[in-house]
Amino acid sequence: MSDEWFWMDASTGDAPGNMAWDEALLEASADLGRPILRSYAWATPAATFGYFQRYADIAAWTPLRPLIRRPTGGGLVPHEADWTYAVIIPPRHPWYSMPAVESYRRAHSWLQRAFAHGGLETRLAPCCDPAGPGQCFVGAEREDLLLQGRKIAGAAQRRNKWGLLIQGSIQPIPPGLARIDWHQAMLRVAENDWGVRWIPWPGTAEALLRRVEELRLRYASKEYIERR
Repeated sequence: MSDEWFWMDASTGDAPGNMAWDEALLEASADLGRPILRSYAWATPAATFGYFQRYADIAAWTPLRPLIRRPTGGGLVPHEADWTYAVIIPPRHPWYSMPAVESYRRAHSWLQRAFAHGGLETRLAPCCDPAGPGQCFVGAEREDLLLQGRKIAGAAQRRNKWGLLIQGSIQPIPPGLARIDWHQAMLRVAENDWGVRWIPWPGTAEALLRRVEELRLRYASKEYIERR
């Protein structure tokens, strides 16, 4: 049975804009009615941190600026040369109802299969490495993706009435694998494993663009970033 998804290969954006797009798409998810896979890059180095984390801790842990509070949980993530993506799932999709651990495993199993297309053998972390608590790429959590024993992919989630948002980062860049090849492998794996039929992003309505800009201003606000 076909499962229709939107594929959104986004351009490079600034840190507040990247977070604004992810949250705006989450808010629009129920109305859009289809899951979205969005891939994007960063105009300048930055760091994002979990919605519930303390700004003072983050500021002490990294010299990267700007620091941007994410709409999802999780820990500190540096963005310098990583590959980033978002998965947005509407409430009526089966993935939305999965427990958080199962949802996390599903996202990283998808990545694992895509990397295998490029000849990279990775594995899901069986348990936790508590090194660097609060810092996503120091140590590893259960179901993170490991390459030669080192974490290569982590993610954070947020589930609400609008849908499910998963924000993921891949770092360091997998050796011998081009970004475009990773994109294509992600699409092929979803087609083969889940029966996904990909639909190009149809263009963005004015109302959604306005919401992105509203959220971008919030994510760039010192008051919001330092609220905790």
